[in-house]
Amino acid sequence: MADTISHSAIRYTTAIEKPEADEGETIRGLNEQFHLIQEQTAKDYGSAVRGVHAKAHAIVKGRIEVLPGLTAPLAQGLFATSGSYDVLMRFSTLPGDILDDSISVPRGVAIKLFDVSGDRLPGSETDATQDFVFVNGPAFAAPTPKAFLANLKMLAKTTDTGEGLKKALSATLQVVDAALETIGVQSPTVETLGGAPNTHPLGETYFTQVPFRYGDYIAKLSLAPVSQNMTALTGDKVETSGRPDALREDLGEVLIEQDCVWELRVQLCTDLEKMPIEDASVVWDEKKSPFVPIALLTAPAQISWEHGASDGQDKAIAFSPWHGLAAHQPIGGVNRARKPTYEASAKFRGEFNGCPMHEPRSLGDVPAKAMTVD
Repeated sequence: MADTISHSAIRYTTAIEKPEADEGETIRGLNEQFHLIQEQTAKDYGSAVRGVHAKAHAIVKGRIEVLPGLTAPLAQGLFATSGSYDVLMRFSTLPGDILDDSISVPRGVAIKLFDVSGDRLPGSETDATQDFVFVNGPAFAAPTPKAFLANLKMLAKTTDTGEGLKKALSATLQVVDAALETIGVQSPTVETLGGAPNTHPLGETYFTQVPFRYGDYIAKLSLAPVSQNMTALTGDKVETSGRPDALREDLGEVLIEQDCVWELRVQLCTDLEKMPIEDASVVWDEKKSPFVPIALLTAPAQISWEHGASDGQDKAIAFSPWHGLAAHQPIGGVNRARKPTYEASAKFRGEFNGCPMHEPRSLGDVPAKAMTVD
C-alpha cells in the first residue's frame, strides 16, 4: 500500500487553490462574528477568551519523536529526518463560551512543537514553533468559508444564551445524534450545537480536518491514542451530572498517574476530485489513502491542570495552523479564512487582558506560574 501511495500522491502546486471572488468579504464577516463572541464573553467573564475553543481542559507537556526510516513521500517538512521536539498540548471544547461539560460538543487538541527550523509562513518569520490544530472528527463542519460564517453566526447567537437552556438542548441533541448514528448518518451541525457523544477525550482520535501542504505533497494529519491506557477509554462515556468540569477532572485522573502515547499520522492526497482542497467537509477515503504513522507523541505523567498556574498558561499562549513552516502551509478556503480570524482573536485577547501575545520559543518560555493578565 505504501508503495502505491508513493506513486499516486498528488504533488503540491499553488494552482490547486481556487479562492472565491468574494472571499475577502466573507473573512470580514468571520472577523465580525468572532469579535461579537469575544466582546460578549469578555463582558461576562471580566477577561477575554478565545472566539472558539474557549474552555481548556488540560495543558500538557510532552515530546514528539519523528519515526526513523521514513521515505518519500512520508519524509517531508519537519518529518524529513528523524529527530524529536518538545511539545505543548491544549485540550479544549468547541464553543466560544465556557460551559458546563454536560453540554457535549466537539473536542479539540492543539499542539505546538518547539525549536523547529526551516522556511517560515508569512507572519511567523521570527518564530521557532509549528502548530497543528485537531478536532475529534475527520472533516470540518462546513465546506467553505461562507458556510463556516453561517455556522459561526449560529454559535454567536447562542453564546450568551442561558446555560440551563443549553444543557436541555444538548441532552436532546445527544439523543438525536445517537439515533442518527444507528442508521449510519452523522450530522456535524447537530454535534456542533451540543449533540456530540460525551466520551473521554483521551480515547478519541483527532484530525486536522482540512488539508495542508506536506512538503512536496498534500495531506491531512491525525493524532490517535496508541497506549493501552488510552485505547481502553475509546467510547467510554463521561459522567457529567453535578460535575461542571468533568472533562478536566477525568483527564487529570489519567494524566497524573500514567504516561500517554499518541501516533501522529499522515493521509496523503491521491485524488483531487475525491479528496478536494476547497471543500473541507469531505472525508478523505482511508481505503484510497490510509493514515500512516510518522511520529510518536509521549506525554509523561504530570499534573494537567492546576488552578492559577494553568489558567495563566492558557491565557498566555495562542495556537494557529499558520504558526509554522512553509512546508506545512494550510491550504483551502477554510484555512485561508483561519489566518486573519485567528490573528484577530489572539490580538483581542492580548489587548483586552493587557498582555500582548508573545510566541514562546521553547517550553521554558511557557509560564510555570499564574500570570497577571487582568
